[in-house]
Amino acid sequence: MSGKNVLLVLILVTAFFLRFYNLGQNPPSLTWDEAAWGYNAYSLGIDGRDEFGRFLPVDYLESFGDYKPPVYAYLTILPVKLFGLNEFAVRFASAFFGGLTIAVTYFLCRELFRKAKNDYGLKVSLLASLFLALSPWHINLSRAAFEANIASFFIVLGVFLFLKAINGRNWLLIFSGLSFALSLYTFNTARIVSPLLIIIMSAVFFKKLFSMKKEVILAVIIAVILSIPFFRFMITPQAKLRFHEVNIFSDLSIIERTNQEMENDKKLTGLDSTPLWSRIIHNRRFAYFQEYLKHYFDNLSPSFLFIKGDGNPKFSTQDVGQLYIWDLPFLIIGFLVLIREKRGYWWLIPVWLIIGIMPAAAARETPHALRIETVLPVFQIIIAVGVIKIIILINQHKLLSRYNKIAFTAIYFTLFVNFLYYLHGYYNHYPFEYSEQWQYGYKEAIQYVKSHEDKYDQIIVTTELGRPYIYFLFYLKENPKIYRESAFFEREVFGFVKVNQFKKFIFSRSIMQKSSLLGRKLFIDVPRSIPDNAKVLETFKSLNNKPVLVAFEI
Repeated sequence: MSGKNVLLVLILVTAFFLRFYNLGQNPPSLTWDEAAWGYNAYSLGIDGRDEFGRFLPVDYLESFGDYKPPVYAYLTILPVKLFGLNEFAVRFASAFFGGLTIAVTYFLCRELFRKAKNDYGLKVSLLASLFLALSPWHINLSRAAFEANIASFFIVLGVFLFLKAINGRNWLLIFSGLSFALSLYTFNTARIVSPLLIIIMSAVFFKKLFSMKKEVILAVIIAVILSIPFFRFMITPQAKLRFHEVNIFSDLSIIERTNQEMENDKKLTGLDSTPLWSRIIHNRRFAYFQEYLKHYFDNLSPSFLFIKGDGNPKFSTQDVGQLYIWDLPFLIIGFLVLIREKRGYWWLIPVWLIIGIMPAAAARETPHALRIETVLPVFQIIIAVGVIKIIILINQHKLLSRYNKIAFTAIYFTLFVNFLYYLHGYYNHYPFEYSEQWQYGYKEAIQYVKSHEDKYDQIIVTTELGRPYIYFLFYLKENPKIYRESAFFEREVFGFVKVNQFKKFIFSRSIMQKSSLLGRKLFIDVPRSIPDNAKVLETFKSLNNKPVLVAFEI
């Protein structure tokens, strides 16, 4: 085995180890979205229907009133069959495809820089794969059931296969189209990023594509057929629900602000109507454009990228950025080198970066590591280019070349220290500090309920911590058919759905309102809501020893 293959294997072994080690225990619990992916995969694997009874859903998977692309659930059916309905099985697909993304990144870089001399493409490929393997951003998102992580794999694979087809393997264009089509059914952001990447690459390589008509026509036909359910769904009210909920363009406060600014100008000028210049300056379309730019560049803020990372602990350890601080100088240098030296298909890197952030910039919550994960591995490729440039400069400089071993050791030692700091925090502090953010306590409470449920006629559970029904379905491994027959659903006017009851389990925000029900009752509530006359049976605590749920009788 050649040296480059040995290095690649070591990188991949490291990548898979970092994504699979202790996967079922850290993160410390399942989010309700993860539990929903797991139970829907469990349900689909039993009778081919999701939790609401839809047979083999292709266009969407309904979950808490959200309408999600369904691929992650289908990818989780086999792990659930093999490993059981548990945390490891639910996260398996994300960790596995996260590891595969590192491998595809290697081959993608070989295509991006295939025409470069002196093994430049090989060096970029190995370094970019290594940096993605060690990336806190990619590790965090690969270790939980985030469908964005799968979508990133399909996009990277789609781009690689497209370039491979352009460079002689024409038939791979069909599989490129298939990969991009699958990304549309995996994560919402990919529904914008993938088509834009395809359009731009097709425009740049138009002449080459024109010379391979048969493969292009076949790829287009397959992609169109696969995309029909997607396009049909996109014109439905359900498709618009999530977008209206999170996008900045439905924020009426911006219109109210611009109207007030025009009214202020009208009063200052003493005119009977708002002056033209004021209507131009304070035009709501311009205001929304400003807001969009602000949200766009939020995703490139130094604090987000290099210091603290995403403000949501599910996407960041909070004391390490989405990238390492080590990456900063090499990112700047690499970007400048790409533009100046123009090696290979260099233009695709900044184009991919620009496009990858565009969908997330329309959301109110920014920066957002999950919604812009489609930019990976662009950052790592740029950083690899920067590192190689520094190495070349050191070797070329007469004085520095004498100390190149010291310089190289210092560069990689600093990265190693950054990585160890992140790893130490992730395993030794993160689970304890943020277990509540992962809804820790539900599993422990349900285990108690399972061992005592025969004593009670009703088990009443608070919804204050959010979505308890899905945890009961998951950890009790409820038969999907029996659950559907016994469940009481409540659909709100905006499309959100609540499961208020199935079998003897009742879910309510104010559980004491259910105290008048006949029969013996077990209550599960948050500590602050326990009545004075309660008989406390068990307290369930987070990993930092804070009570989160309490089982009691009255």
